[in-house]
Amino acid sequence: MLTFHKKKAMEICNGKKRRKVSGGVRVCRRSVAGKMKREVGKVLRSLTVEDNNHKEPMEEEEDDHCFSIGYLRNDRLEPSLVVSPRYNLLREVGRGSYGVVYEAIARKTGARVAVKRLQCDAPENVELALAEFWALTSLENRHQNVVQLEECVLQRKGLAQKMSHGNKKSRQYLRLVETSLKGERILGYPEEPCYLWFVMEFCEGGDLNQYILSRRPDPQTNRSFMRQLTSAVAFLHKNNIVHRDLKPDNILISQKSGSPVLKVADFGLSKVCAGLNTKNCEDHPIAGEDGKGSNQNNIVNINKFWLSSACGSDFYMAPEVWEGHYTAKADIFALGIIIWAMIERITFIDAESKRELLGTYIRQGTEIVPVGEALLENPKMVLHIPQRARSSMSEGVKKLLHDMLAVNPQDRPDAFQLEVRMDQVTCAA
Repeated sequence: MLTFHKKKAMEICNGKKRRKVSGGVRVCRRSVAGKMKREVGKVLRSLTVEDNNHKEPMEEEEDDHCFSIGYLRNDRLEPSLVVSPRYNLLREVGRGSYGVVYEAIARKTGARVAVKRLQCDAPENVELALAEFWALTSLENRHQNVVQLEECVLQRKGLAQKMSHGNKKSRQYLRLVETSLKGERILGYPEEPCYLWFVMEFCEGGDLNQYILSRRPDPQTNRSFMRQLTSAVAFLHKNNIVHRDLKPDNILISQKSGSPVLKVADFGLSKVCAGLNTKNCEDHPIAGEDGKGSNQNNIVNINKFWLSSACGSDFYMAPEVWEGHYTAKADIFALGIIIWAMIERITFIDAESKRELLGTYIRQGTEIVPVGEALLENPKMVLHIPQRARSSMSEGVKKLLHDMLAVNPQDRPDAFQLEVRMDQVTCAA
């Protein structure tokens, strides 16, 4: 087990050079606001819920509360603090650079859900929130391996407004888009904060890191996860979505069916590429801003859409992403890194969080370097797959991983070819 020490590197983000710190840290997020402090014993005030197609408040619920949260010092919910909310927030289960995730209960159905709260206090936060909203709401069909968004609610000035995809009649929605595009603070002030709440399915099994590293190696589970991951990415690419931040942290585990089911999550860096010019996806408005669905032409080859922002997490970034000129094939590279690390349990200690994370790397003296960065520096470098002499990796899986991690994106299989080949090598293993 190695600790990845911090080192300075340069990134290109929207044409500007910016400093970043390596080690499982997200890049291309500009100056993300500081972490929001946990508020103990607080109950969100009464919220009038309205649909963003109507000016008058909705009367779906007999109460006018949307979310409620209450903590005691011992983290147990205080019954007296719950005042007929639509969702009761039970506990904090995760915290990122721009949001907090809670486990919650839907009052009407009793179902457990995950609720992500994003504070719209800076344009970069709004941009990330809208990217996730557009990606998840552009999906016309569900997929068992992609996290399901139940609803999105905008909270501002005591009102909770349901958000719908690309609704030009909603002033609040348009102001959010304007905030993102102009890069100016339009919504939310310290005295009147603005929040977006994402209500999603709850995954009680944690993330892929926690699940794999807390159990004994199981080849059957590995094969199942490999098929599920490739199926999810093929589904996203069919729907013209490039995830751009595939990593074990963003792969959640649901155990409702008795067997573990993977859920690809966190679409804050994703890009919906349908309907855009094939020369450069990011030179044009994001699909979905005009309210049109992104699935109008699934036969479009998503691998012809070029992206230019160096986004992702460094251990999983393809060589071309470090250069800032890439396609959806970058998702295939990230998937190869994840699967390789999962099979051989290759880990490092993240310098920021001190967590042990799954991730493959190249040793250079006393340092470890992300595979994509190492291949960028030395395109002729030969990857030794597997790393460990006693690995039980089949020849079919070895060859597939070599192809997924090819330095030239054109030499990698696309998501649909990968799904077919993955079924073949896992069934033969």
